[in-house]
Amino acid sequence: MEMTHAQRLILSNQYQMMTLLDPDNAVRYRRYQTIVERGYGLQLRELDREFGELSEAVCRGIIDVMEMHHALHESWSNLKEKADIDPRRLQFLGFDAATEARLLGYVRFMVNIEGRYTHFDSGTHGFNAQTPMAEKYQRMLNVWHTCPRQYHLSANEIAQIINA
Repeated sequence: MEMTHAQRLILSNQYQMMTLLDPDNAVRYRRYQTIVERGYGLQLRELDREFGELSEAVCRGIIDVMEMHHALHESWSNLKEKADIDPRRLQFLGFDAATEARLLGYVRFMVNIEGRYTHFDSGTHGFNAQTPMAEKYQRMLNVWHTCPRQYHLSANEIAQIINA
């Protein structure tokens, strides 16, 4: 992260204010303040991760995954014959906090801040699936996108998607 001296001073002051506003995390903010003030290059890269970035394409992909789960649930709810589909398999689990933290953060933002997909059950872990899910969701999306009526899925189509 490249910053001018003025930017470093402003950020340092922000961290100093955060230590006063959020005493529970004061140690972390003091550490960040020291890193910024002294310009420790290696640790500044740590702050890069803190700020992170998700491209528009990735954000749209996550929304697509959430929309697919919405369509799965709605289609299942409208089925006259539920077949042998366990409704728990239709639940949107989220992403793995350890390996997909930025994706998980976006899901939480969409639900908790933007107020979208609030009907999804976040579970006790707040959409932390505790296992990598991105590849599974991509396989599911590939099948879902081939369905002619994505919001009126048959039991067979639902089974194909969740088994992808």
